[in-house]
Amino acid sequence: MTRLLATAAAIVVMGGGGYWYFTQDAGTATAQSAASEDSAMASAAGDGLVVDMSIGDPDAPVTVIEYASFTCPHCQTFHEGAFKDLKKDYIDTGKVNFVFREVYFDRPGLWAGMVARCGGPDRYFGIVDELFRQQQVWARASTAEAIASELRKIGLTAGLEPETLEACLSDAEKAQAMVDAYETNAATHGIRSTPSFVINGTTHNNMNYADFSRLIDDEIGS
Repeated sequence: MTRLLATAAAIVVMGGGGYWYFTQDAGTATAQSAASEDSAMASAAGDGLVVDMSIGDPDAPVTVIEYASFTCPHCQTFHEGAFKDLKKDYIDTGKVNFVFREVYFDRPGLWAGMVARCGGPDRYFGIVDELFRQQQVWARASTAEAIASELRKIGLTAGLEPETLEACLSDAEKAQAMVDAYETNAATHGIRSTPSFVINGTTHNNMNYADFSRLIDDEIGS
């Protein structure tokens, strides 16, 4: 599984082909208990700039938080396989509230997150599906410019207006808030690799669907 980087570094793609850089040391946030998770989420959200994206019943008996990187092949495998079963068996049936949290191992992963969030909650998961489906295309492009171009194509195909998309990709404040949220949330749940899953407050590494289902069933039955 892909390991977390010691330093989170990002380039925000600016209009006209320019770039904006920032770096921030990772792992500085203080771990917090599961009981204070709601408070941690509010703090991590960067004063409202970053919100959790979720599908399912907010009052479901089980909350599953996935931590995933858009450039992680194991995350792509999960979303193209086990996630479909999870959605059919648990999310669509009201048993699981599913929260997706982005992890930024690299610059392209952050750019992809900015494109996904540009569509707002209504388009977010549809764009996430396309990012994983086309991961081998955009994530393996040979240059930063080529990666950004492929990501723009995904955003435009999803119905984003060109001006809106460029504004999202050049929003330095939002990019910094996204990295801050990722670092705080990852520290809170002890995330060291992707995909990782927090099931009703307990962190688990990647697993097969049978084991995933059993953990959820145990929570529903408890």
